[in-house]
Amino acid sequence: MQTPPDNFPGRLALQQRVLPAYRAPLFDLLAQRCAGGLSVFAGQPQADEQIASADRLQIAQLVEARNRHLFGVGSSFYQCWQPGIIAWLEAWQPHALIVEANPRYRSTPAAVHWMHARGRPVLGWGLGAPALHGPLVGWRRQARLKFLGMLDGVIAYSQRGAEEYRSAGFPAGRVFVASNAAAPRPVSPPPARPSSYATRPVVLFVGRLQARKRLDNLLQACAALPVELQPRLQIVGDGPARPELEALAQNTYPLAEFTGPRYGAELEATFAEADLFVLPGTGGLAVQQAMSFGLPVVVAEGDGTQDDLVRPGNGWRIPANDLGALKAALQEALADAGRLRSFGAESYRIVAEEANLERMVQVFIEALASVRTQS
Repeated sequence: MQTPPDNFPGRLALQQRVLPAYRAPLFDLLAQRCAGGLSVFAGQPQADEQIASADRLQIAQLVEARNRHLFGVGSSFYQCWQPGIIAWLEAWQPHALIVEANPRYRSTPAAVHWMHARGRPVLGWGLGAPALHGPLVGWRRQARLKFLGMLDGVIAYSQRGAEEYRSAGFPAGRVFVASNAAAPRPVSPPPARPSSYATRPVVLFVGRLQARKRLDNLLQACAALPVELQPRLQIVGDGPARPELEALAQNTYPLAEFTGPRYGAELEATFAEADLFVLPGTGGLAVQQAMSFGLPVVVAEGDGTQDDLVRPGNGWRIPANDLGALKAALQEALADAGRLRSFGAESYRIVAEEANLERMVQVFIEALASVRTQS
């Protein structure tokens, strides 16, 4: 069996439409594995996207792109141009390039052509290729297939995404899976938790308080539980929906506590005292962090990025916006504290062995080695 490569031997370039703050540790860790360094080309989101962007990297180089947007990012017709991408490549002279596998970013094909003209490989990285809906589906599907056909390989966030790329016609041997992660491999054992609840179980949510997180459903589901299972609900974070949610909690579920944002040791202590982590809406990489503290999880199904993290042995995946399913999952989870502890142990194993920043970076290194060999 061939030994996996330890490092990328040259200069690596990586294009992003925007650089979310939670991605900074990943790119700095990847930079440490590139002998010639890593340069990241990324711009700013639209004003209404509510993305917390990083403005610096500690190890990788960050080059600011001047994003030009057409339509809102949620529109079927959204397009983004990143002027200066070729100048960035000319200056950095990378030996390989990783781009977002998104045909709506109109400057990227020129960057791919620039690399290929010099015999250098390009990897795509993305969620997958889910079924398209809305206007001009045929044209959009052809644009996607044409763009994917330009790439030398593609890295998917999840097994579901990888299968979507294969179903779209991408060669199976050039599809790689780097399970989405936002935290490093845990270095400490999970907190010791008793086999029964001291008083009430503690249910935890950590994330931005906005409508798509569906915390209204979480409050209502907790209120609908049998009295003996109703948990102390801790909601950690801030955001535009907080006043509305606090008012709803006062009328619906007074056992909810809104702590505001927490970081560092204070956040770690919050994870340690919880019994169950719940993500009732879309988005939220705090799931992986919760699992690193030995917590079982309940998550709403979304784009597939949670599929590889949440399994029958460590949690519950429920349909999005299904209040009944959320209540049923909470009731099943909280009814048996001993079972909940075994689920938490499996959560810890998954993030320690399979889904962490170190493993994610290793897949990037292996994918780069593979496409360099084929090109």
